[in-house]
Amino acid sequence: MILRSRSLRLAAASLALAGIAAAFFWWRYADPIGSNPPGVLRLDDPVMLHQGEQLYQSQCASCHGANLEGQANWRERGSDGRLPAPPHDESGHTWHHPDEVLIRITRDGVAKAAGLPDYVSSMPTFGDSLSDADIVAVLSWIKSRWSSAIRTHHDDINRQANEQSRRGP
Repeated sequence: MILRSRSLRLAAASLALAGIAAAFFWWRYADPIGSNPPGVLRLDDPVMLHQGEQLYQSQCASCHGANLEGQANWRERGSDGRLPAPPHDESGHTWHHPDEVLIRITRDGVAKAAGLPDYVSSMPTFGDSLSDADIVAVLSWIKSRWSSAIRTHHDDINRQANEQSRRGP
């Protein structure tokens, strides 16, 4: 009798644990009404956005422009063979990349992020001077400056990248 009671308690505890795990995974990954934008950038945190703006102005604006406008002729290589700093507003291509790629480019540089060891860029890497949280704050502020339509398109790009990473290569 004691053995049966112990087995029932063990089975009940296992079932409860499985239920908690299932609930956690549903809570973490399910978005049945599409209310959570994919990606890691945070447009809903005013403190983070303020920090991102301050960091952008001190670390990025000298090349990418105070208003995200980038440098002139940013699609044409200069005499040094390097591309000028692109805009981060809607006229640029920042919003064409998922969050994780933008974070890697900012932290590690284009050459490492894109797997192009011979690529030469004037943009410094920020992995030694900015934390990942700082980088997310800067990129969140940049995204907050885009129109609703561009932000929605960027969310779709993140969704596609998330689906692809779940499926694997």
